Amino acid sequence: MSLELTNWAGNLAYSADSVHHPTSVVEVQELVAQRSRVRALGTRHSFNTIADSPGGALISLSELAPEVTVDADAMTVSVTGGTRYGVLAAELQAQGYALHNTGSLPHISVAGATATGTHGSGDRNGILSTAVSAVELVKADGTLVTVDRSNPDLKALAVGLGAFGVITRLVLDIQPTYLVRQDVYRNAPWDTVLEAFDEVMASAYSVSLLGDFGSPVISQLWQKARVESVTDGHQQPEPVPETLHGGTWYDDAEEPPDHALNVRAGIPGPWSERLPHFRLDAPPSAGGDELQTEYFVDRGHAVNALRTLRSLGGRISPHLHATEIRTAAADDLWLSPAYERDSLCIGFTWRKHPTEVMALLPDIEAELAPYQPRPHWGKLFTFDNDDLARRFPRLPDFLELRTTYDPTGKFTNAFIDWGAGHSCSS
Repeated sequence: MSLELTNWAGNLAYSADSVHHPTSVVEVQELVAQRSRVRALGTRHSFNTIADSPGGALISLSELAPEVTVDADAMTVSVTGGTRYGVLAAELQAQGYALHNTGSLPHISVAGATATGTHGSGDRNGILSTAVSAVELVKADGTLVTVDRSNPDLKALAVGLGAFGVITRLVLDIQPTYLVRQDVYRNAPWDTVLEAFDEVMASAYSVSLLGDFGSPVISQLWQKARVESVTDGHQQPEPVPETLHGGTWYDDAEEPPDHALNVRAGIPGPWSERLPHFRLDAPPSAGGDELQTEYFVDRGHAVNALRTLRSLGGRISPHLHATEIRTAAADDLWLSPAYERDSLCIGFTWRKHPTEVMALLPDIEAELAPYQPRPHWGKLFTFDNDDLARRFPRLPDFLELRTTYDPTGKFTNAFIDWGAGHSCSS
């Protein structure tokens, strides 16, 4: 008998038989050791079957206390895997520390987000998993092990897709706290932005473009700039150009954007409140009434890839809430979508049109094929096994290493066996 449990968006019903909420690591170990098939379940923000355990058990770590512990000498923080990023960020800020970046949503768990390659934006900013300096996980036999940077396995486990075990704790790199000033420009023409694309994306610590491929303009250009100090956090913003790349500066004091974090246009605020797009105490994005897809392409192909998608705008727009364009720095994590290449991240927040979206994705992927797109592991895509093997050169190494942590396939499901599972149907 399967659970009556769905993911956040409601487009997927989990097919596991049970879900457990242990309150201690020892309980996690016992649960894993006792079951023949099990998967870790995060905050259910994935849009595909990556976290499912058909006929098996799901283990949520949401009931484990965060146990945020800073090591000021090593400049790291230790935190339990089920802790939401917004909770971790608030505690770090309170102690005077920061992460290098955050995702858009502070609602997602640290283990789930890093395991699927989640990211923020910024030409020089790696995905969130690049901050992982160690993981503590429960292996298939119930033993608890710690893998840190002295062990080459960490390059596989940092974006591990839940394939190696249940991650109970992570150690992340931190740095001294900093402030971020956000400025938003509206209605910059696509053509103007694409002509100066590298300049646009390098114009701040983190830059995001939000809009519609079928529109002549980008609805919002978000610049998030690091500020080391200000004497008064409530000061009036320093002047910036009223127009930038054809867009007009946006004063959110006059018209706050729906669901967004308090942007406080031009006024510096803590990184923990400016880098995420949304507030932890409010439903993010379209509130779950959505589907999502994201592809990483080589940064050198960015403009051509975006122009290709613009040519499909008439087909994409009827099913799109918005696209978000971001960047990520290259890394050396085996299944990172940014593995060994600086990347353009092309995100689609779709309307909940599952049939139409799943019919459209193969055509989008075919058009992007010359640019070698890689998927975000927690979102919708239709690549087959051969496509994934071509896109991720360390995939054979990943599969071989997996068997040493999970020789009986306890943590396996169809998704990470590279078979079925990349659809939004339940």
